[in-house]
Amino acid sequence: MDELAINIKTAAKYRIGCAIFYFISGFGYSSWASRIPTIKHALNLNEAQLGTVLFALPVGLMLTMPVTNLLLSKYSSRRVMLFGSVFLSVLLALIGITNSMLQLIIVLFFFGSARNLLTLSINTQGVAVQQLYSKSIMATFHGIWSLAGFAGAAVGYLMVYFNIGVTWHFLFVSIALFIVTLYFIRDTIDQKPVAQSRKPVFSLPDSYLIKFSLICFASMACENAMYDWSAIYFQKAVHAEKATATAAFVVYMVAMTTGRFLGDRMVTSLGIKTVLRFSGIFIFCGLLLAVILPYTVTAMAGFILVGLGVSCVVPMIFSLAGKSTTMSSSAALASISTIGYIGFLLVPPFVGYIAHASSIRWSFGIIAMFGAMIVILVSQIKADGSGTEIASVSSPEN
Repeated sequence: MDELAINIKTAAKYRIGCAIFYFISGFGYSSWASRIPTIKHALNLNEAQLGTVLFALPVGLMLTMPVTNLLLSKYSSRRVMLFGSVFLSVLLALIGITNSMLQLIIVLFFFGSARNLLTLSINTQGVAVQQLYSKSIMATFHGIWSLAGFAGAAVGYLMVYFNIGVTWHFLFVSIALFIVTLYFIRDTIDQKPVAQSRKPVFSLPDSYLIKFSLICFASMACENAMYDWSAIYFQKAVHAEKATATAAFVVYMVAMTTGRFLGDRMVTSLGIKTVLRFSGIFIFCGLLLAVILPYTVTAMAGFILVGLGVSCVVPMIFSLAGKSTTMSSSAALASISTIGYIGFLLVPPFVGYIAHASSIRWSFGIIAMFGAMIVILVSQIKADGSGTEIASVSSPEN
């Protein structure tokens, strides 16, 4: 009994420690996203220039993937996670003191690299902690990331409301994240690295998985476009004040967080296919509502629909892809992630280019088509990898 109590206590400690680093990742990223309008104004960037700036972060993230995989094969995920978290904190502070477009591009490139180091290492830790439990806890970790994103956006709103500069905002958050990192790193698992077999840096999906990959692409494109452009949309299209624009981002994050915590229950009740279809409908209708009626109340309502729509698409697609009979689970997830991150990488900058050429309302109207694309693709998916109708598949495990 004493040994059992010790094991339960140890598992709980590791679970809390891992959750803290999910929180650090979400809070750090949303802190940056919440102040994009302020930074855009301070550097006097137009929409096309901001699109180019935003391109730097996902490029850094993508190019660091093979490096992170190599580090995780040579060092424990705890060490990589420690470095990634500290690196992210330092770079967040540096974003606050950039005074030119070129400086911001360089810092955001490495900010993306730090985010990749932290993201892959915390998910590696999450898998290790999951093995200590008989039921799935990965969905909770992702929900905590979203909760942290909401918290970071809320703090950003308060900073804007009280007219606190980006430099002091980011410095305060950086110091806080650094302290939390050093305190809680001891409560994480010190895993031995597992050597990985040599494989291509980017693997493409087979013919069966291509629809899943395109759904992931569409969802991640919409999700990251909302991260980067939701507040800008309120300033440019709704003509809202800075505080209201930041509040729009907060509203979006609240909706996405709520959707992630309720996602498993909805899938259990309605089935994955139904939830995926409604996710696409919510994204499509939400963005069109914000475009057609660019007023504070209607645009906020649209952002709520989009947040709910994108909240669970990727975890559900990963769950289905893991059932593939033509590829291993790890290969299937890697291939789908590759396509998904292309959407994450390419689409948000093009929002800026289109907005500069025409208007940001046109940009969001085009992005709405990704919601329709999800609905169409889901209607064409008939079965999972085992030949079972996906509408009957239970909730995703991650």
